[in-house]
Amino acid sequence: MTDACPSPSLKPSKPKIPFKLRLYMSLISAVTDACRRSNGTINRRLLSFLDVCVAANPSPVDSVRTVDLTVDPNRNLWIRLFLPTSPPPQDRGLPLVVFFHGGGFAFLSPSSRTYDLVCRRIARSIPVVVASVHYRHSPEHRFPAQYDDGTDVLRFIDSGAIDGTANIDPSACFLVGDSAGANIIHHVGRRWAADCEGWKKLKISGMVLIQPFFGGVERTESEIRLEGAPLVSMERTDWLWRAFLPEGEDRDHEAVNVFGPRDRGEIEKDFPSVMVVVGGHDPLQDWQRRYYEGLRARGREVTLVEFPDAVHAFFVFPEFADGESLIEEMRKFINSHRPNTGAGPGGVGQLSQ
Repeated sequence: MTDACPSPSLKPSKPKIPFKLRLYMSLISAVTDACRRSNGTINRRLLSFLDVCVAANPSPVDSVRTVDLTVDPNRNLWIRLFLPTSPPPQDRGLPLVVFFHGGGFAFLSPSSRTYDLVCRRIARSIPVVVASVHYRHSPEHRFPAQYDDGTDVLRFIDSGAIDGTANIDPSACFLVGDSAGANIIHHVGRRWAADCEGWKKLKISGMVLIQPFFGGVERTESEIRLEGAPLVSMERTDWLWRAFLPEGEDRDHEAVNVFGPRDRGEIEKDFPSVMVVVGGHDPLQDWQRRYYEGLRARGREVTLVEFPDAVHAFFVFPEFADGESLIEEMRKFINSHRPNTGAGPGGVGQLSQ
């Protein structure tokens, strides 16, 4: 397949990033690049110097307390619960957000300081109980390990394993993920929808895919035009896909190019409602819009929320005001799709349905 050619009139503008944050993003890119070995493995000892981790804290911090629960010790599968201290309504518990972090399937965890802070903001601001998932990493564990882990976490919750710890409404479960985590929730959501009658009580009411990590063999216009954007480059994403996919597979594998040449057909009829978040300075935006259009073409309920000035992973950095706007969009999406509520979706970003 031939590469797309950017229009001469589409010269990439530079995103507005504070100087210190731009330096920090450059450091992140440099360290992760140094950790990626040419033989396809990762120097995790070096990576540990960048990935600052924090322990769970049963005492409230910013009105949220946290606790870690083990799902399967044999594969180090666990979740971190973020529990708002404000009491839920008397008639039912809080909605549950099952959160999957980004990091190209290979990096970071719920204990990473960045994602601990993000999940605290989500839990406090909406409010919801957040279960942030520690799934296995590639290249040590390739496809479909991350999808298996996500599904097993949902089974763990469905069994009632967190009921004594968190007051949740299991009929109001939402899957939320950014980048690779958003890729995971698409595939985990399909697994749930294919067998939704086989679950005891867990109902996925909606999914929020924040700048999902999708791709393909083709080079899209935005990948070419925005090469050199913060954090994401074609060389980095190509390496991450090779580390994730089974040996010998290319980027048109359905895990990567979900509506591409190997698409397996119609989306399951019980596939949840979706909100897709796109940033105007994200090189992956063409793939994200194709995903949105693919769901629409298959008759699924899907909303597109665009932040024109946003870079990839913008919402994990508190310096970007759009991060707060995104959480407000998530709050509206969750409230409008929670069972037995009639509120309609609103918009802070640029919306299309």
